[in-house]
Amino acid sequence: MACAMAGVRKEEVKVQVEDGNILQISGEQIKEQEDKNDKWHPVERQCGNFVRRFQLPENANLDEIKCTLEHGVLTVTVPKKRPSRLLRMSDTLMWCSEL
Repeated sequence: MACAMAGVRKEEVKVQVEDGNILQISGEQIKEQEDKNDKWHPVERQCGNFVRRFQLPENANLDEIKCTLEHGVLTVTVPKKRPSRLLRMSDTLMWCSEL
């Protein structure tokens, strides 16, 4: 998934998993806009906290989540767990997830 984070530094963003499968992206955005002319020098600052929460699917591999913040875009990669396979060993059925 990708989120626009223009003007937000890496230190201002927090990505974490809560309640088992809820991905939470939070932080603080500070934006400064400056208007220069010969008579006035106004500076406008916009700031505020933000929180976004996403429910992850049950097959999400929470141990392998990766995040990058480049050029104002936060990219969060959540890989899937490997599917379990049913094996027949003689007359006994076994679930294996390490194949």
